[in-house]
Amino acid sequence: MHEITPFSIPAIRDFVPKGIRPWIIILFVIVFQFSGGIYLAAVSEMVGSLALMQEDIMMAGYASMVGMALTFNIMFRLKFRFSSKTSLMTCCIAIIICNLICMYTRSIPLLVITCFIAGIFRMWGTFECNSTIQLWITPKRDLSIFFCYIYLLVQTCIQLSGLITVYTAFWTKWEYMHWLIIGLLLIVMLATMLLFRNYRSMRKLPLWGIDWLGAMMWAAIALCIIFISVYGEHYDWYHSGYIQATTIAAIIMLLLNIWRSSFIRHPFFALATWRFKVVYTTFLLYILIDTLLAPAHLFEHIYMESILGYDSLNIISLNWVIVLGTIVGSVFTYHTFAIHKWCYRTMTVIAFMAITGYLMILYFTIDYNLPKETLIFPIFLRSFGYVIIAICFITALSRVPFEYFFQAVSIQGFVSAGLGGAIGNSILGHLLNVTVKKNTIQLGATLDHVNPLANQLSTGELYGTLQQQALMVSMKELYGWLTIVSLFCLFLFWINENSIRPLHAIHPRYRAIRRYVKHELRISKNKI
Repeated sequence: MHEITPFSIPAIRDFVPKGIRPWIIILFVIVFQFSGGIYLAAVSEMVGSLALMQEDIMMAGYASMVGMALTFNIMFRLKFRFSSKTSLMTCCIAIIICNLICMYTRSIPLLVITCFIAGIFRMWGTFECNSTIQLWITPKRDLSIFFCYIYLLVQTCIQLSGLITVYTAFWTKWEYMHWLIIGLLLIVMLATMLLFRNYRSMRKLPLWGIDWLGAMMWAAIALCIIFISVYGEHYDWYHSGYIQATTIAAIIMLLLNIWRSSFIRHPFFALATWRFKVVYTTFLLYILIDTLLAPAHLFEHIYMESILGYDSLNIISLNWVIVLGTIVGSVFTYHTFAIHKWCYRTMTVIAFMAITGYLMILYFTIDYNLPKETLIFPIFLRSFGYVIIAICFITALSRVPFEYFFQAVSIQGFVSAGLGGAIGNSILGHLLNVTVKKNTIQLGATLDHVNPLANQLSTGELYGTLQQQALMVSMKELYGWLTIVSLFCLFLFWINENSIRPLHAIHPRYRAIRRYVKHELRISKNKI
């Protein structure tokens, strides 16, 4: 059992009341979660203003997610090297510079690199804050409880950030969102200078021994996969030299990284990490789940904009439904999974039932005159199911030995934050294009001179109606196939016998983590 000591934040000066110290930290987390290199909710405005393609903006957004996921693996090393005040000031300055660059650059490589760096510092600032108040959230360091808080905060902030971005872009300019975030970060810097001191409870550990080359290679591999997924349809997949070259580069770097990991002492991702069933199982399941939920990013926006005719404010207002689903899902998971220790299989079945319900409702209700209120329940189910899956999957990694735990979290972060969404969207986007072409040909075959509709409409109107009908039929068809896949997965989870519960999801004390890292560094230094 862990020794439970009274919670305190000694890094904050004594004149600050102890009761409000954790809430100050939470406000800092919210600001860091709102911040980033670019804000994807304003992608349409950025495309027109910067003369970039939508794929360019999406690539930069995914690069930010890769930077965030990459940093998981070295978070404790950074925490043991720098004080809270130094970390918060550094992260604020770096993110402010990244925001300024992203506002004005038209260079795609610079935009992608800047967003990647912004993701690193965004994650560093978020982790510094959350690790500071972990004992306040769960004195026993129960990760199943801690991750309920993490996903409640992170997913809610993502949706609220989208709301603020769209409203800002609608009433003023999209650049004002960057200035708003810069202003909030300056307030965080001022508060850090006034309220924090350079407190250090333990001697600082050096940062040597980290496989920086391996980290950059893994990041490059992830970015190559995302590039193929995002630009694949635009460049006509493997008919393009860009996609071919990127694929070859990704394969070569993957083989080199695996080869390096087999003989260096501290690889960024040890090969042993991939051998744990919970690591590769959740990796594959995330790709499946992101494919099932890809309609949220593809179909819903196309359907609401092109067919229902909603403007950006009406579309983004549904984010409030997602926020509600996130809150309900997090609270539900907290009471059932974290407190009452329901097993992983039960929680996964519940989550997949919600995701299946989302797909089935839209399959049966999608129509030209669908009222906005009808979309509320399926979107709520989608958000509810996803947050349950996310909390359970990351808590399941606590069964991995501590030596590989943060590597496993970083691997899962790669697929949940970046790769899964990009791959899922590319798969469904390609299927949509193929299905639309097929249905256009089939529906257009009946539009001859004896068809009354062909005689009533002009050529342009007839073509527009045909494309719209083909799009509707194609979306309905793909919703049906996704529903079948989801039902099949749900059936497999039902018949799977698994009663494992999160009974030992306890995080080690920071002193124990530091002793382990220090021991590994001492061994490495002696061998050198």
